[in-house]
Order: sequence, then C-alpha cells, then structure tokens
Amino acid sequence: MNETIREHSWIPLVLVACASFIITLDSTFMNVSISQVVADLNTNVTTIQLIMSFYTLITAAFMLFGAKLQDIVGKKKLFLIGAVLYGIGTSTAAVSQSDTMLFIGWAVIEGVAGALMTPATVSIISGTYSGEKRTFALAIESVMVALSAAIGPLFGGIMTTFLSWRYGFACELIVVVFILVMHKKIPDFTPTESKDDLDITGTIISFIGLVLFVLGILMLSEDTITSIVVIILGIIALTIFSSFEIRRKRKGKVPLLDMDLFKDKNLRIGSTIILLSYIVMGGGLFVVSLFLQTVLNLNAFDTGLTTLPLTVGLLIFSVAAPSLTGKLSHKTIMAIGSVMAIIGCVILGFQFKMDITMLDLMPGMFILGSGIGFIMALSTDIALINIPDESQNNASGITTTYQTLGESMGTAIIGIILVLGVIWGTVYAVDLYAPEHLYDEQVYQDVFDYFQKVGNIDEIKSENSTVVNAADIIIQESMGFVMTITAIIMAIVFALTFRLDDNKIKRP
Repeated sequence: MNETIREHSWIPLVLVACASFIITLDSTFMNVSISQVVADLNTNVTTIQLIMSFYTLITAAFMLFGAKLQDIVGKKKLFLIGAVLYGIGTSTAAVSQSDTMLFIGWAVIEGVAGALMTPATVSIISGTYSGEKRTFALAIESVMVALSAAIGPLFGGIMTTFLSWRYGFACELIVVVFILVMHKKIPDFTPTESKDDLDITGTIISFIGLVLFVLGILMLSEDTITSIVVIILGIIALTIFSSFEIRRKRKGKVPLLDMDLFKDKNLRIGSTIILLSYIVMGGGLFVVSLFLQTVLNLNAFDTGLTTLPLTVGLLIFSVAAPSLTGKLSHKTIMAIGSVMAIIGCVILGFQFKMDITMLDLMPGMFILGSGIGFIMALSTDIALINIPDESQNNASGITTTYQTLGESMGTAIIGIILVLGVIWGTVYAVDLYAPEHLYDEQVYQDVFDYFQKVGNIDEIKSENSTVVNAADIIIQESMGFVMTITAIIMAIVFALTFRLDDNKIKRP
C-alpha cells in the first residue's frame, strides 16, 4: 500500500475499530439474555456464568501469546486469521443446541480469536498512522470499545426480546464478513521476529495457571475444599511461569513476558487498578442483570434499558477524563472516580427490594458507571507512562491481560459473593419467620436451586405474606452484600491511586 493511502485513508481504522467493537460486545450483550439462554439450552445460571467467564479468561490467557505472535506472523496476517476464527466461533454460537456447543463456539473459538485480533488492532493503527492522525485513530479505537460496552446490554435486550439472542452472534458474523471483504485496505507489515523467538512453553504454563486460578474461583460455591486446591495449583503454575520467563531472559532468549517490567511501580499498581475496576464492572453488570430478570421479572430489552445508565456514564466520563488532565493530575481524577463509584454502590445497596422499579436503580447505576469511567480512561495511560518505547508492546499486553482477566473474574467473583449473600439472607429470613426450619438443609437447597434456574418471582408473590417477606429479606441481604463488597473493592482502588507517580506525565 502506498504512503498516500496509509496516511489519508481511514478504512484501516474502520476495520480494526469494528473488530474491537464486536470483541467487547461479546462480553456484555449476553448479560441481559441469561434467563432466555437458560431456558433455550435447558441449562442453569452457573453454566452460563462459566461460559461468560471463560470467554474473557481464554482471551486474557492467550493475549500475551497473540502480542508476540504478531511480530512473527505479521500484524495483518494474524489479524485476518483471528477474524476467520471469530467468524467460525460466532457462527457456532448462533446455532448452538446445547451449552457445550455454546461453550466451544463462544468461549473457546471466539476467545482465542479475540486474543489474536486485539493486540493487532492497536499495532495496525500505530503502524498505519502518524502524528495527530495516530492520536485521533487510537482515540477512536478506544471510544469504540467504550461504546460497545455502553450499548451491549441494550443490544442484547433488543435481540433477545424481539428476535433471539442468537441474532446477536449473527450480527457479529456480518461485521466479520465486512472485515474480510475489505481486508486489502489494511496495509501489510513485515514480521520483525522469527518463529524461534516464540515461547510456546511459557504460553502453555501461563494458560494452565490462569485457567486453574479462575476455575477454582468459579468452583467456590460448589466445593470449597476442591476449589481452594485448584486455586493453589493455579498460583503454583503462575509462579513457575514467572521463574521460567526470568530464566529464559537470562539465557538470552526472548521471553513471552519480561518480568522486569513489574519493577515499575506504576505498571504494577495501574494494572491492579485495571483488574479491580473490571471486576466491579463485569461482575456488577452480571448480578444486576440477574436481579432485574429474577426479581422484577423484566424482559431482556427492559433489562438492557435499566443497565444502560451504568455504561452510558462510563462512556461519557471516560471520554471527558483526558480533557481534565490539564487541570488535575491523573491520580486525582482517578481518586475522584473511586469516590463516585463508592457512592454509586452505597446508593444501589439500599435499592434492591421486591417492589422497586427500574427507574429507582438508574441514578445509582449512572454514578457507579461514571466513577468507573474516570478510572478506566486514565489507568492504562498512567500504568505505561514510565515504560520505555521498546517495552511498550509487552507492557500493553500486561494491561490488556489484566483487563480481560478482570472481566472474567468479575462475573465469577461477584457471582460467588451473590451466592454467599443469598445463603446469609436465607439464614436470616428463616430465623426470623420460620425458626423451626433453621437447620433444615432442604430449605436452603430449594432457595439455591431457585436462583440457579432464574425462577419467576411472581410465583413467590402469589404466596402468603410470610413467604413474601422472607423473600424480600433474602433479596435485600444478598444484593446489599454484593454492593458492600464492590464498594470495598473501589475503596481499595481509591487507596491505590495515592501510590501512583504521575510527576512525569506531561500536562497540556
């Protein structure tokens, strides 16, 4: 491609932005379709939660591998391979007849494809444009990701309510076809490394460690002892990975992950902030969507409308944050965002009752999303500020991995917290209204099974007043507990912002 096209055509930006859009959309639009997917595939919430978590987990687990592979295969070629795989995965998910088929198409194939495409999107933009055009192109790519997160729940609601959740995956296939048809507009890039630089062993060890770690978290509600063992095995695998990468670098070989990068305080703290923020956002969307469909008995479309303020707030404030850095430091803006998010959690903590309306939740959702938007907009920038140019790609892989891992762990961890809240709320309600059944395990099992199947709350409302009052207490205690924990997580983020160093960040 000649220099004129490289510098003046926006088609490459459009194509990679479309890829970023559908990859992010995949992690949000199914949140509002949970009850319908459970019914269509004859499965349960835990299974769908597992599939949702593993999509982002697999993407995160292979992200470093994808970042390295583009230097060996070539950015454009790897991006197109990922697009083809993504098309296969989304087609499989669209026609799924079982939860296993959905898992293979969505979590496995699309997860790997996302890991191949995501690092290449930023690299293609950086290699195609320069100067102000490069800055603009990277900003558009970031806005597309935020926009996708913002409209994901509403998009899923429209698809599920008026068509089917399957059409959501079909729409993604259309975008993939568009990318493949227009692929010649993307410039070619010469690979910079050879296949001998590929760290296959490190990739395998890191993948095993991440999968075991998150799988152990997912198992906490079912088998505590086994889950703890699995978590420990995951930590051991990740420790072995770290040691292996350090030894590989000492031998003069190219590591999959340069562990020396973690010596930088901003990268360590900034990546942790990214992880915690995405845990709150991903997990929060999951449990609120579950509450809306279970307690308020809303359809997918209305669920999407109710959760939209959170992602709209995230979008607006993430776009506004960079313009404020001329007057306030990065960490000050992020600290303000943390306080806003905590306030949003506190407001929401008092709202979850059987008789609330969708309008009651919107203010708290907007404030929570706005606070997270402030944090997400600047956390990557401040995490990478001290990293030298030659290590930017590797460091960016770290922050992106933390981001996708946070999305995966968010659904898992907050989901587990919800289960614990349900158990506590059930104990409290039974002790208050039916103390004679306090030690009746079947009572607790029935409540747990009800939440697993996303039962219809109208069935409870038709019962006598005692049952209704007990159900109301369970709902308040469980959701209140979730909001308390998310507020605590955001308080940790608030404390971490003060450890960041932003003295070297240039002000406009």
